[in-house]
Formats: sequence, structure tokens, C-alpha cells
Amino acid sequence: MELWELAAREAIRETVARYAHLVDRGRIDELVELFTQDGTLEAGDRPPARGRADIRAFFLETGRRLAVASGRPLIRHHVSNLVIEVTGSDSASAEAYFLAITEHGPDHWGRYRDRFTRDGARWFFEHRRARVDGNAPGSVFAGA
Repeated sequence: MELWELAAREAIRETVARYAHLVDRGRIDELVELFTQDGTLEAGDRPPARGRADIRAFFLETGRRLAVASGRPLIRHHVSNLVIEVTGSDSASAEAYFLAITEHGPDHWGRYRDRFTRDGARWFFEHRRARVDGNAPGSVFAGA
């Protein structure tokens, strides 16, 4: 493995980690900047959000749902088993598992499947697909 590929992998890990931290803190404007201008977010059975404006609207609505369903709108995403495939100097894909925890404990879990593109030194989500594999009883996001 060459040095540039190691650097790409580390930058992609940073993008994935930053996503989890920003979504959990409700810092939506910074979160959408992790996507390309025409990036796509697919979450569950909802229609894909295309472009930063749609992605921003998706996360604002999700935040409202969490606030209404919870006495304390807290969520923490734990991402694990990240596997990255660098497919070119400006392209990569990745898969990972996630576990979302709310004030009540584990809420839902599933998988991320991502495509990335590089612009300068930064890697951006070109496409993120989040699929829920299961929900806890009383999940805030059951059926989402």
C-alpha cells in the first residue's frame, strides 16, 4: 500500500467520524458540508435526499422527530468495523456498522454503505446509504 492510499484512508475515517459527531450534536450546517454539492443520502425507506439543501432538510426533520419523541433529545451514533476500498486517487467506497443510542439506551442499528470523492485534501460523501437492520422496542426511529 502506498503512502497516498494510507492518507486517503485516514481522511475517509475522519469524514465518517466527523459525520457521527456532527449529527449527534445537531450541527447540521457543518454536517451537510461533508457531502458533495450534488451528494445523495438514502436512509431507510425514505426517498433519497439529493443535494445539500435536501440533505439539510432531512436532518432538520429528523432532529424535530427526536425532540418530539424524547424528553431529552440525545442521540449518539457508534460506528464500527469500517472497511474502506480506495478505488482511485479521487474515489473510494466504504461499509460500516452503526448503533444509535438515545436516552433510553440502544435504539436502532444497521449499516452504512458509502461512496466518496476527493476534492483537494478532503474526502466527501458522494453517496451515503443508511439501512436499519433492527430497532429496540419503543424506538424513536422505528418505521423511519
